[in-house]
Amino acid sequence: MDYLKPILERRSHRTYENKPIEQEKTQNILKAGMFAPSAMNSQPVEFLIMRDDEKRTRVSELLPYWSMLKNAPLAILVMANTQNYKATTKEFIVQDCAASTQNILLAAQAQGLGGVWLGLYPKWDIMKKIRKIYGIPEHVHPFSITSIGYPYKELRPHRTFKEEKIHIDEY
Repeated sequence: MDYLKPILERRSHRTYENKPIEQEKTQNILKAGMFAPSAMNSQPVEFLIMRDDEKRTRVSELLPYWSMLKNAPLAILVMANTQNYKATTKEFIVQDCAASTQNILLAAQAQGLGGVWLGLYPKWDIMKKIRKIYGIPEHVHPFSITSIGYPYKELRPHRTFKEEKIHIDEY
């Protein structure tokens, strides 16, 4: 069951130690995000590392539950570049970006880090504000933000496996 450990133990961490994240761990997280599956291997996902404190603070103030961004040692904006997108419909960017975001969180967990997925898409007004703050072109859609750091405290794993939610061949 060791292979399931990052999945089973992942929790949403919103407070972090005041400790920088090593470059190697950051690279591993970004690599995991890029290795996520994408529709027709179109690979629309791009990342923006949110290092600038002033910009990150402005973003953290856009929604009341994003305050942890101010103190996060690492914040990653997951985006979809729709220019040259290979899939026949652009709706697949949601799945592509979601898979990438989940991989980022699992890679962080596997390396002793904690993080939280900050929902952004489909909040078009907030996406537009983030696009303006970071100078993101119109064909690139901000999708999610992950706030990552060394957890301030350990959280007990969820116990959410419920057999009654499994259906075989019919509902």
